Amino acid sequence: MSFAPQIKVAATYMRGGTSKGVFFKLSDLPTDAQQPGPARDALLLRVIGSPDAYGKHTDGMGGATSSTSKTVILSKSQQPDHDVDYLFGQVAIDKAFVDWSGNCGNLTAAVGAFAINSGLVDHDRLPQDGIAKVRIWQANIEKTIVAHVPMSNGGVQETGDFVLDGVTFPAAEVQVDFMDPADAKSALFPTGNLVDQLEVPGVGSFNATFITAGIPTIFLNADELGYNGCELQEAINGDPKALERFETIRAYGGVQMGLLKSPDEAATRQHTPKVAFVAPAADYVSSSGKEVHAQDIDLNVRALSMGKLHHAMMGTAAVAIATAAVIPGTLVNLAAGGGEREFVTFGHPSGTLKVGAEATQADEQWNVTKVSMSRSARVLMDGFVYVPPEQI
Repeated sequence: MSFAPQIKVAATYMRGGTSKGVFFKLSDLPTDAQQPGPARDALLLRVIGSPDAYGKHTDGMGGATSSTSKTVILSKSQQPDHDVDYLFGQVAIDKAFVDWSGNCGNLTAAVGAFAINSGLVDHDRLPQDGIAKVRIWQANIEKTIVAHVPMSNGGVQETGDFVLDGVTFPAAEVQVDFMDPADAKSALFPTGNLVDQLEVPGVGSFNATFITAGIPTIFLNADELGYNGCELQEAINGDPKALERFETIRAYGGVQMGLLKSPDEAATRQHTPKVAFVAPAADYVSSSGKEVHAQDIDLNVRALSMGKLHHAMMGTAAVAIATAAVIPGTLVNLAAGGGEREFVTFGHPSGTLKVGAEATQADEQWNVTKVSMSRSARVLMDGFVYVPPEQI
């Protein structure tokens, strides 16, 4: 019996922030995958190596974690005053499912570089040396992001001395500005409250801040969950009952936020909402062995992604943290000591991160105009991915 040869698709494997993903130009995809639908999802699943019952992604480009099972599709922007349209697909590991419901803030740091290298940014907008401002339309959430990409001798500069906790080696700094990052289809605080009571049958009742900036997120107090906010991955991910409890909380929180019609729907929407828990600043030792001192941070935050505690912090969740931190009265703001502020430095399992936000209040409604943070990015491999045609 004969089998058709593999098809090859031009792709670039990139790190952005603390994530990795496979980047494509829309025009390089097979014709039937250039439109949203089953053909596109099937291709991306097979590229990553999902679904994988072994949970290893041995036969694909994925890394079997929420941070490394990611795909990006870019095209020249169809929006006025934008350079590139950015579509993000979070690929499930053990299910045949691609979640298009949210953005990846970490990979956003790599979008500008890929867009420049792929000819998607007009040449007259690129300095020979200096900083290129790449105007990104984030298609999943219909928001503008500006990536400040360093340039040297007419090309993207990837090397540098900027150190990002959660990334082993230094690289060039890329500032990312998330403009008006609240969900376009929902209020910044979807319930209208800075703090709500979240009732979770069989689990408990918790104070919660629901927010949609960056990515829909449910913030909880660590002590109400029985934690101190200094936990590393194994403390959560090695506890199946804890993971089940967090997923139940996420499901009921998603209903209260208006994202889900019923808790059961959470199983088909793994990417959003996120769950995070906060605690006042405290000393701890990060996953790399680095000592984090309470005096150097404002608070500790731990967040879950795709059912597991994240090894650092999702970029989109960092947007939510920054936004909530500068609005007095949210759980994030209170954990940081309360009051007005323009930025916050928080501890996460891999170290620390500083993020800033601009928020205003009018007619008792809060609005966030911009969130900024620094990340880094670089190309890991460039060429083609190969996919067996009969499996897509």
